Amino acid sequence: MQSEDKETCRCPWVDPSKPDYLAYHDDEWGVPVHDDRVLFEYLTLEAAQAGLSWYTVLRKRENYRIAFDDFDAGKIAAYDAGKVAELLGNAGIIRNRLKINAAINNARKFLDVQSEFGTFDAYMWRFVNGRPIVNEIRAESDYQATSAQSDQMSKDLRQRGLKFVGSTICYAHMQAVGMVNDHTLDCFRRQEIIDGYK
Repeated sequence: MQSEDKETCRCPWVDPSKPDYLAYHDDEWGVPVHDDRVLFEYLTLEAAQAGLSWYTVLRKRENYRIAFDDFDAGKIAAYDAGKVAELLGNAGIIRNRLKINAAINNARKFLDVQSEFGTFDAYMWRFVNGRPIVNEIRAESDYQATSAQSDQMSKDLRQRGLKFVGSTICYAHMQAVGMVNDHTLDCFRRQEIIDGYK
C-alpha cells in the first residue's frame, strides 16, 4: 500500500494530516470482506457512528475491540446488565446506552442469520449478487448516502430485529467492506481493489 506517499492521489474525504485515517483508506476501505467477525465489527462500529464522524469511531476502534471481546458475537450475545453497566463506564468507547444495547441485540440477531444462511457473509453479499458494485466517483459531490441495495439491506435487517441499521448506515457498511467500490476515479486504490477481485 502507499500510506506514506503524500503525492499519491486519494479520495477527497481523506484527511492527509491523520496517519490512521490514511491507513484506513489505503489498507481497508472498499476492500471486499468475507470474514464474519470483521463484518460484525464493521456493523457494530457503523451503528456506533450514528450521528458522529467515522473518524471519531475509528480512533476508538482498539478500545472497542478490547471492550467487546474482539467482536465475538457469541460472547457479546451473552452480555448481561452488569456488562452493560461496565461498558457505560468505559471512557474508551462511545457511552451511549441505546448503541451498547443495540450491539448486544445485533449480536444475537447476527447469530440467527448465521444459523439460517451458514455465514453472515453469505447473507450480506446477496444484496450485491456476490460481486462489488463499482461506482464512477469523480468528485466528493458524486458520493451518495444510500442506494437501492442499502435500502433493501436496511429493510431486511430491521425485519430480522437488528437496530441502528438505517439505509445510510448500511451504505457506509457496504462501502467499508467492499460491497461497493466508491474510490474516486483518480484514487490509486480504485483499480488496485478491482484488480484484486478479478
